[in-house]
Amino acid sequence: MSEFLRMNGMYWGVAAMDLMGKLEKMEKDKIISFLVSCQDTSGGFRPVEGHDPHLLNTLSAVQVAVMFDCLDSIDTEAVVKYVVARQKEDGSFTGDEWGEVDNRFCFCAVATLALLDRLEAVDTYKTALFVRSCINFDGGFGSRPGAESHAGLIYTCLGTLAITQNLHMVDQDKLAWWLAERQLPSGGLNGRPEKLPDVCYSWWVLASLAILGRIHWVDRDKLVTFILACQDSETGGFADRPGDLPDPFHTLFGVAGLSLLGDTTVKDVNPVFCMPQYVLDKVGVEHQVLE
Repeated sequence: MSEFLRMNGMYWGVAAMDLMGKLEKMEKDKIISFLVSCQDTSGGFRPVEGHDPHLLNTLSAVQVAVMFDCLDSIDTEAVVKYVVARQKEDGSFTGDEWGEVDNRFCFCAVATLALLDRLEAVDTYKTALFVRSCINFDGGFGSRPGAESHAGLIYTCLGTLAITQNLHMVDQDKLAWWLAERQLPSGGLNGRPEKLPDVCYSWWVLASLAILGRIHWVDRDKLVTFILACQDSETGGFADRPGDLPDPFHTLFGVAGLSLLGDTTVKDVNPVFCMPQYVLDKVGVEHQVLE
């Protein structure tokens, strides 16, 4: 049931361990072998052997390769060709050969190319224009034009605009206000109005506010309390909400959220790539943020 999440799960685990300064505890050689086995002849990455390649898995694979400094183990030129083939005439990207368009895929495409220092391979301005066409009356973004604003999609859209140096297209304070309103009395954040709080939005919302230069618009102490209440006392992992079962997805975003909030027990996280900042500094990846 979880095979389609294997490559994403590898990224969640590796990134969390790197942020906590425990990357050496991961089995690097086995992980590299897994990456290599998942690269398709098209250049894209599959979640596991026997599945189709997809941009979601391709970004995760490249992120892991960058964190382990093993890009030479994969065919990066084939990755670039796979990403380029996903761009449509309007600047958007399909996730795979079957044609679904979603702003998540725009982010995956430009983030992958930025990590490989190959952004020039696609028309980034057209992509930025497509993202701009998805802005809603409330300042937020959805998965495509006309879709409901959602914090997860807002993060991907801001990430795309930050990487392509087009954050001027955003109404900074209007969007930041919508994001700040996601904080509930519990201190946790939700992804859209009338929804429950969830630790993963400690990343999607906070990272978006960090990109906008408005992270101080939420109550830091209440959010830290909520995140820590979601940590399981037996396994150490984080769940979506207090009392639920922990998983690698929420564990990474809980740890990354704490980093954004200034927790010095973990490394500084980059708000666009959700990777340790030192890794991006090492490979020379930069992006735009607002003040």
